[in-house]
Amino acid sequence: MKLLILRKGANRLYALGTHLLVELKDCTNLKLLNDVKKVEEALVSAAKEAKATIIETCFHKFSPFGISGVVVIAESHLTIHTWPEYGFAAVDIFTCGETLQPAIAASYLIEKFKSRRPSVVEMKRGIISNGDVKLPHKQVKEVYNYGGAQELQMAL
Repeated sequence: MKLLILRKGANRLYALGTHLLVELKDCTNLKLLNDVKKVEEALVSAAKEAKATIIETCFHKFSPFGISGVVVIAESHLTIHTWPEYGFAAVDIFTCGETLQPAIAASYLIEKFKSRRPSVVEMKRGIISNGDVKLPHKQVKEVYNYGGAQELQMAL
């Protein structure tokens, strides 16, 4: 696949962040999907595997089933909502910066929840041109193949 750089006039486009939308379909580990402690451990471990800096976590178990949670990281966040009755979990991994590898976190969670039909879609967030005002604390990476959402992995 050829890498493309979109141009806005003479300016290049950049993204402030990368957002992975992860669908964990047909998970075979149904007990895990309804165990709040283990779901939190899985998201924290995914963040660590991706080299994220963890700030704090918040998880909630619903009655009779389902969990929502967030791992706040210095680079942004990982979130999850589970539907154990459907063997499904929806995960968002939103990151900025150069050190974190969000695809590693996604792969870790696909394996951990034993998803037989995972889907990962990447979106670039905060698209700016190099003519826009730059934030002094943030170095942004050039956007390649930007034209909307890019599917990274899809298994039917």
